Amino acid sequence: MKKRTILLPKQKRILKELGENIKYARLRRKLSANQISERANISRKTLWAIENGASTVSIGAYLQVLLVLGLEKDLGNVAKDDALGRKLQDSKLTVKERAPKRTRTK
Repeated sequence: MKKRTILLPKQKRILKELGENIKYARLRRKLSANQISERANISRKTLWAIENGASTVSIGAYLQVLLVLGLEKDLGNVAKDDALGRKLQDSKLTVKERAPKRTRTK
């Protein structure tokens, strides 16, 4: 049995916005849904799901569509300037080391 990912409404809006952005990029390039799905080697139904921000579609399928649209480098910007991560790094927080494993005595 597969586990189903449960998304909060805010997360669903983020995926929906991503899908809409992909759809608008396709339309700006004047490419049909059939052209994109054939070039990305996915079904038309999968492309429709991507453009609607479905969470059930693999990130690989999203990447294939971005490649066809020439937007694959945008995916590299996802966590590029991680402000929180930089602050944590700059604060020099120490990572606690794990205690050594206990040996069992017989």
